[in-house]
Amino acid sequence: MPTDHSRAPVLEALADYHRKGRLPFTPPGHKQARGADPRVREVLGDAVFLGDVLASGGLDDRRTRHEVLERAERLMADAVHADHTFFSTCGSSLSVKAAMLSVAGPHQQLIVGRDAHKSVVSGLVLSGIHPVWVDPRWDAERHLAHPPSAEDFERAFEAHPDAKGALVTTPTPYGTCADLRRIAEVCHRRGVPLIVDEAWGAHLPFHPDLPSWAMDAGADLCVTSIHKMGSGLEQGSVYHLQGDLIDPHLLQTRADLFDTTSPSVLIYAGLDGWRRQMVEHGRDLMQHALDLADEVRAEIEKIDGLHVHGRDDFCGPGLADDMDPLPIVIDITALGTTGYRAADWLREHHRIDLHLSDHRRIGAQFTHADDRETADALLRALRELVRVAPELRPAPRVDVPPPAELRLAQVDLPRDAFFGPVEDVPVAEAVGRIAAEMITPYPPGIPAVLPGERLNERVLRYLRTGAEAGMNIPDATDPEVRTVRVSAGPGS
Repeated sequence: MPTDHSRAPVLEALADYHRKGRLPFTPPGHKQARGADPRVREVLGDAVFLGDVLASGGLDDRRTRHEVLERAERLMADAVHADHTFFSTCGSSLSVKAAMLSVAGPHQQLIVGRDAHKSVVSGLVLSGIHPVWVDPRWDAERHLAHPPSAEDFERAFEAHPDAKGALVTTPTPYGTCADLRRIAEVCHRRGVPLIVDEAWGAHLPFHPDLPSWAMDAGADLCVTSIHKMGSGLEQGSVYHLQGDLIDPHLLQTRADLFDTTSPSVLIYAGLDGWRRQMVEHGRDLMQHALDLADEVRAEIEKIDGLHVHGRDDFCGPGLADDMDPLPIVIDITALGTTGYRAADWLREHHRIDLHLSDHRRIGAQFTHADDRETADALLRALRELVRVAPELRPAPRVDVPPPAELRLAQVDLPRDAFFGPVEDVPVAEAVGRIAAEMITPYPPGIPAVLPGERLNERVLRYLRTGAEAGMNIPDATDPEVRTVRVSAGPGS
């Protein structure tokens, strides 16, 4: 029987809940907006509260006998050609932890790209998994990391044949992609699974001109943030599974360790509705987004002082295998200022919030929701940014080390360093010490320092000069990096 993708089980059950006038004597305590502060209702609107019902004992009965969520997940799996799909209302930061724990356990080895998001590192800290790091491909000229190659993973498995699997992050926040098909082949020759942190790739299955995505490339498990490149609400995430290398029931039990017992029906509804939208209209929506992004890229390239990174910059030998054209990454080096200052100026003077900024770039993330109006607003703002650039000089210099010095040696397991005895020391005294915290420029959220890594002078100088220049480092004990948390145990 053909799958009916015009259906949206969560949304339909929510409509039925209201049509039948159910009266809750359960959480949420606002009781369908009646108890919410009128000042809050004025800002949020009642629709938010009306959609905020219990998943079981509300949207479905107390034993979920109508399988509302399960039916929605089966439709999502069918839409993207996965064997199983699971919804999460705690974001991909939770989903990737569940994925890791479904492949490896404490003290077991997992091969991981070192350009992993901080959520992966959090998973290592919590689980005690032993990471075998695979270095990304560094573009020393542009100070940028691209995903590791299949050959990099091959060498890691040869050196660590007992590794339980591999994890790669693709696309990166800058839109660059790995050759997933070849990395999956490296894993499968050894009978172990490949996990893909594909948080930025929710849109990839829905247009042939986009980079290949995890399930089509043969990966076993991938994690996707629907709120990033789709129409889901913040924290809306899914993980897709195929093949027989990971037991779906095991994955569910691992997810249950982290998942909330009070999932948001609003987030479920967003996931369900986005799947229907993309199955019915995804190709046309993505074609529009791709055409618009191409136009905007061409217009930005005409603006003196700005350069839009394209395939010639990001793809090729020693660089990325592919790229997503929707992240519009703009090099502003010629303006003589930093991406941090440019992003702050655009927010203050044009009410434009950018996806990312670093010491020499700004990034605007285009999706199917953008149109000529939003594109023109960005272009006007960028033209004025160039005009006022002299006012943003001189920019503080961020001292970015060469790749060899940016990569720190992993001395202790992340879990051991994080939970062991620690002390906070002045940054000048931290050289040679073992880090006991993550230090992560954000965005993009890829840690420069991990618990258990031995600190060197160049990385600490990079972080200090970055903080002085406006780099956001929210997870450090001292976000200004004047002090650093280090291991205080013997041999530290």
